[in-house]
Amino acid sequence: MHKQGFTQAGLNLIQQALSIYDSDLRLAVSNRRFAEMFDLPQALYTEGARFDDTIRHLVDCGEYGQVDDVDAFVAARVEQARAFEAHYMERTRANGRTISVEGAPLPQGGWVTVYTDITSVKRHEALLRTRSELLSEEVLRRSEELSATNRQLAATNAALEEAQRELREIEARTRLTTEMMPAHIARVDARGVYTFSNRRLSSVMPGRPSEIAGLHISEALGPAHAKVAPHLDRALNGEQSIFEFTDDGSQRRIRAVFTPDPVEPGVYILSHDVTEETQARAALQQTRRREMAAQLISGLAHDFSNLLTIILGMQSKLRRMVPPDAAPLVTGTLQAARRGGDLLNRIADITSHRAWRPGPVSLGGFLSDLATLARPSLPGSLRLEVRAEAEGCYQLDAGMLQDAALNLVLNAADACGAQGRIDVVFRAVGDTWLELVVTDTGPGFSPQALAHGLDPFFTTKGSDGSGLGLAMVYDMAKLAGGDVRLANDARGARVTLRLPLRKAAAQARSDLVLLVEDSTDLRAQLRDMLTGLGYAVAEACSVDEACALAGGLPVDLVLSDITLEGEAPGTDLPARLPHLPVRLMTALPGSDPLYRRAQAQGPVLRKPFSPEALAAFLTPESA
Repeated sequence: MHKQGFTQAGLNLIQQALSIYDSDLRLAVSNRRFAEMFDLPQALYTEGARFDDTIRHLVDCGEYGQVDDVDAFVAARVEQARAFEAHYMERTRANGRTISVEGAPLPQGGWVTVYTDITSVKRHEALLRTRSELLSEEVLRRSEELSATNRQLAATNAALEEAQRELREIEARTRLTTEMMPAHIARVDARGVYTFSNRRLSSVMPGRPSEIAGLHISEALGPAHAKVAPHLDRALNGEQSIFEFTDDGSQRRIRAVFTPDPVEPGVYILSHDVTEETQARAALQQTRRREMAAQLISGLAHDFSNLLTIILGMQSKLRRMVPPDAAPLVTGTLQAARRGGDLLNRIADITSHRAWRPGPVSLGGFLSDLATLARPSLPGSLRLEVRAEAEGCYQLDAGMLQDAALNLVLNAADACGAQGRIDVVFRAVGDTWLELVVTDTGPGFSPQALAHGLDPFFTTKGSDGSGLGLAMVYDMAKLAGGDVRLANDARGARVTLRLPLRKAAAQARSDLVLLVEDSTDLRAQLRDMLTGLGYAVAEACSVDEACALAGGLPVDLVLSDITLEGEAPGTDLPARLPHLPVRLMTALPGSDPLYRRAQAQGPVLRKPFSPEALAAFLTPESA
């Protein structure tokens, strides 16, 4: 309101009368001189006054002289106003004074009119005519025409300046709109030189310049120009091209649309980063493939499992019936059938429901835990080195990634043999990918392994390998929207596990819970609950495995089921890990002796339970 008051005060100070009517023919703005010049009542110079009411009032006051049909006169003026065009005119009013009327339409609709009293100018012209005996009639007439033309020219210039201002505002709004778009919008001419760009190329393709107007497209894009050049040629020849390519510098996936300019030779360019979309699409495709494979395999596995059961039973019976020299054949058949059963279990693992459930993971802590888990399984003369070249926390599924990393380390150990070196490195590739690279000093991949190493059931270990290890690593990477790459370098083999880079806030809680549960499905659910509560999680299936992990990891708390793999129940853990708080859980009934034994040692969490109940159970107050 303060600004509006200043504006109105300024309008009241000018000598001309001014009025602005909107597209509905209602008064939007006027100054005091407008009301004074035409002697208008307050209702007609108040915002919202109707144009036709003002014309009717002026007719009634004799402003337009004698008018026979007032309604027709008012209607004609209203029609002229609806089709308003810029104009300049001069007229003598009924009171004898002469005014100039200068009008111009507004881009938003409506018009502005400025009324100037030029009576004194006209009198001066008349006086000049009567007193100048030396000037010819022709010179006087020319002078009057020139004066009127100058006034009309001034009015036209004002209208042009206003139009120019509007065009500048439209251009500024258009540029601001393009700058706010999360995409690169540009145009190149027939030579491939940028004539327009919204300065977003550097955000879509990091490392490229922002100001590229006047540059050739090859200068702006650098090595990526070779990938887009064929599509640019097609667009210059009049054919729209929509395509995707990977920018080698940033490893981002770019989708571009090249559209021919229909007016003059050139191409309009729209390009944006679809890296995350591509990663999500790859993850979704892998999930659908797994679902289809699970549906196909589950039925086959069920029938084949029944056949193996029949074979095992018949061979066991046959071993008691055949002569001793046939026993090795029966034993071999039994071993082959059992291997088939193991293979079915592995197939079930790779096709069972798996989902990438990312949470905050510190790379340094992850690698430290990985080294602790892997080193006991490696020969003493085989060195394992781990390091994180990328710092901070990232969104990763710690459990699935740990399984994959352990698989790669153990495969590398098999390749190295009794001695050598394995390096595990985490590194970031721009702000697009996070890579886990495992290298070894073994003999490297054979050409056949490079071509088929990720295929299910491909193995170079003969009967000792299932051929599913690398396939499961590949499956995990695809579920996350990433990829796996096999290669050889100067030292040996190199496996690169590439995952989408998603930075995360630091973990709110640093406590490490050792989860001891022998059911794989239930352990996965409990791990999700614990990570959702902010805990880091290590997993074990038995009391012996839990004690081994507790000896090498900085465990803060143990959560264990009562019934576990092996002979020792979970109730043995408090005595075997006296330095750690042990919390027990079970689905056993209250009458079971193991349940009563656990209850004597402290509170017991009954299954099933909610995340809220688990959180309350793990707090120190519940002990």
